[in-house]
Amino acid sequence: MVTPSNLLDSRGPDHRPSVVIVGGGFAGLNAAKALAHLPVEVTVVDRRNHYTFQPLLYQVALAVLSPADIAQPIRTILRRQTNTQVLMDEVVAIDAGARQVSLGSGARLPFDYLVLATGATHSYFGHEDWAPFAPGLKSIEDAIEIRRRVLLAFELAERQMQERGWHPPLNFVVIGGGPTGVELAGAISDITKLYMRHDFRHIDPTTAKVSLLDAGPRILAAYPPDLSAKAEAQLKDLGVEVHTGTHVTGLGPGWVEAGGQRIDAAVTLWAAGVQASPLGKMTGAPVDKRGCVLVDDRLNPPGMPEIFVLGDLAHFEQDGHQVPGVAQPAMQMGDHVGRMIAADLKGKTRPAFCYFDKGDMATIGRMAAVAKVEWPFKAHMSGFPAWITWITVHIFFLIGFRNRLSVFAAWIWTYFTFTRGARLITGDQNLPGWKDQLAAGPANEAAAKAAEVK
Repeated sequence: MVTPSNLLDSRGPDHRPSVVIVGGGFAGLNAAKALAHLPVEVTVVDRRNHYTFQPLLYQVALAVLSPADIAQPIRTILRRQTNTQVLMDEVVAIDAGARQVSLGSGARLPFDYLVLATGATHSYFGHEDWAPFAPGLKSIEDAIEIRRRVLLAFELAERQMQERGWHPPLNFVVIGGGPTGVELAGAISDITKLYMRHDFRHIDPTTAKVSLLDAGPRILAAYPPDLSAKAEAQLKDLGVEVHTGTHVTGLGPGWVEAGGQRIDAAVTLWAAGVQASPLGKMTGAPVDKRGCVLVDDRLNPPGMPEIFVLGDLAHFEQDGHQVPGVAQPAMQMGDHVGRMIAADLKGKTRPAFCYFDKGDMATIGRMAAVAKVEWPFKAHMSGFPAWITWITVHIFFLIGFRNRLSVFAAWIWTYFTFTRGARLITGDQNLPGWKDQLAAGPANEAAAKAAEVK
């Protein structure tokens, strides 16, 4: 039986253990940094060359920040770690018995320890055909596509209004009432009500309608009920229509079916569910219904002490509840891997992982947010105090002084000037369903009136 104490015995006393880390996100990078001063050889593998600060992806999607503000090359972050190399490649197979991973390039990497931290992707609950019509938000590419669609809707409406005197209603539908959905809905409302109201000559952006749909009884279901209620109230103050207990049953180009009704949508965004990276199943370890690998308090799948699974890819339970797949647990798991490998090298018992919950927060819009603080004090906050707390925390956790400075400067500029500097449309001018709505003509007199010249 393979145990932590004999993992390295067969390689000899002078062997420097090889640690392969798959994924350059919160968990993977923190694991790499935790190994910086240990006598090991670290290889970080990621199919992208950059780390992305995912909590601010929605601000790239809604034109507050540029991609470079929240992303940085993995090589740059780890360049001072002499025991670490970075490979831009993709793992396509894992042979746990032979202790090696196969890469898309055809290469094979042997390992003494394997750290899997590839996170999660969108889940459409078996309706993968919905994906082209309702993009999710997990990467820089997703954010740029969402930005393209949201901004393009206004540009097409302006052109249509000038040419024909009417345009299809500017309805934006966000599906999913978790933190990402709430942040997207609030940010779209901010754009329409505050930041673009004086930029067009033929349309009135403030007439745009933003709807947030969630199948559950309340938004932000993982938060305490009082914060969920305050978040919903703040969204409504921003003009967002919140529909809870509303199941989406159909979705296509320019429309959403939910709650027995068909909703026209210039842009539909998906924030309703996630599923784990398929890499977890390659280990042969048991997984839950979302594909997350079941791990013990050493973050190992059963019988695999040489493999650690972290972040969104891990199903780890503490006090009878699954630890959430958010940034803080991922970072703490990455740090803990360093401590466990250090214990192995010293011949000591690995310490058990224990998640220290510092709280959760979600921003809703300009000067609007909710926060559940667990450390250094306990508090439930909403509105402006929560918003300031959110800004402070996110500035602190950004990697690199330049990123912190540029993000802070962008926020200050946006706050005082009511302008956003990253409103760039890239790619084609195709918006799913727009041409169908044009062919149908004005739906009724009310729709035409809503699109009248300012």
